[in-house]
Amino acid sequence: MIIVMKPNVIEQDIKNVINLVEDHGLKTHLSTGDQITIIGVVGDKSKLSKCNIELMGGVEKIVPVTESYKLANKKFNMNSSIIKVRDVEIGGTKFVIMAGPCAIENEKQIIETAHAIKKSGASILRGGAYKPRTSPYSFQGLEEEGLKYMAKAREETGLPIVCEVTSLKSVETAYKYVDMFQIGARNMQNFYLLKEIGKTNTPVLLKRGLSATIDEWLNAAEYIMSEGNKNVVLCERGIRTFETATRNTLDISAIPIIKHKSHLPIIVDPCHATGKRAYVNPLSKASVAVGADGIMVEVHPNPAVALSDGPQSLPPDEFELLCNELRPFSNLVGKTL
Repeated sequence: MIIVMKPNVIEQDIKNVINLVEDHGLKTHLSTGDQITIIGVVGDKSKLSKCNIELMGGVEKIVPVTESYKLANKKFNMNSSIIKVRDVEIGGTKFVIMAGPCAIENEKQIIETAHAIKKSGASILRGGAYKPRTSPYSFQGLEEEGLKYMAKAREETGLPIVCEVTSLKSVETAYKYVDMFQIGARNMQNFYLLKEIGKTNTPVLLKRGLSATIDEWLNAAEYIMSEGNKNVVLCERGIRTFETATRNTLDISAIPIIKHKSHLPIIVDPCHATGKRAYVNPLSKASVAVGADGIMVEVHPNPAVALSDGPQSLPPDEFELLCNELRPFSNLVGKTL
C-alpha cells in the first residue's frame, strides 16, 4: 500500500509513520516530489490493520497497490529514476547508446570497436564474455579473458562496460571488471540469479524474456530490487510471436507502458529484436519517438566474420551514420546524444 502525506507535511510526521510501519516488521520506501510525499509499504499489510495510520498526523490517505510488484511501481516512486553507470546517467536528459560486439573475440576486436563507437557517440561499451547460445556447439564466449579485454578497452576510452552474466560464478568473476551487469532474456526468470544480483550494488540491465508479459518483467525487476539493489534499467529486446520476417517482434508499445507503470529507465535493443541490420536504424528512431532512454546496438569491425550475430551487427561506418541520424530525433524529444 501507499501512504499519501498531506502537502507541506512536517518531517516529524513522516518519521512517525515510517517508525510505526517498520516497528511492525514491514519495509518502507520514501518518495518526495514537488507537490506530494508518499511512503510505500512492502510486506504483510495485515500487521497494520489495528494501527489507524490514516488518523496519524500528516497523513492524507492510504492507497492500496494491487500490482504484485511494489518497488518497481511508479506508485511507489513518482519521479523517474536515473541510474548512474560510472558517470553516465540513464533516464535523464541524455539518450544513452550502448554499443559493441555481441561476443568478445579477441583484444584487438573489442578495443578497436570501443574507439570507433566512442567517436560516433556511444556512452557505454557492451560486449559478451559469457554467451548462452541455443546450440551447445556455438561459440560460448571467452569468459574472464574477455572481461580483461573489456577492462583494457575501458582504460583506453573511458567508456563504462556492461556484460551479461549467466550464473553465480560469472557474477563473482564479472564483479571485479564490469560497471553494469546484464541479465539476458533467457535468465529473466532465473530468480536465484536475480536475487544474487540484487545483493550487489552494481547497476543491472534486465532484458525482457522471450515470451514474458510486462508484469512478469517488472516482477523480475522486483526480485533484484527487493534484495537492496535499486539500480535497474529495463531493456525491451523483442518477444517471440508467430511472425518470421524478423528474429523477434519488437514490442514498441512496451516503452510507453513501462513509463506509465514504472519509474525505471528503459532502453531498446533493435538488433536482437529484428536480427537484421537493415531494420536497426528505423527502429532506433522509433525508440526515441516513444520515449526510450536509450538503445543497445551490436557493432562489429567486420560483421561478415563475427562469431555471433553478424547479420544483425552494424559495421562502424553504419553505426556512425545511425548516431548522426538519431541526433535530431533525440533533440526533438529534449534529449542529447
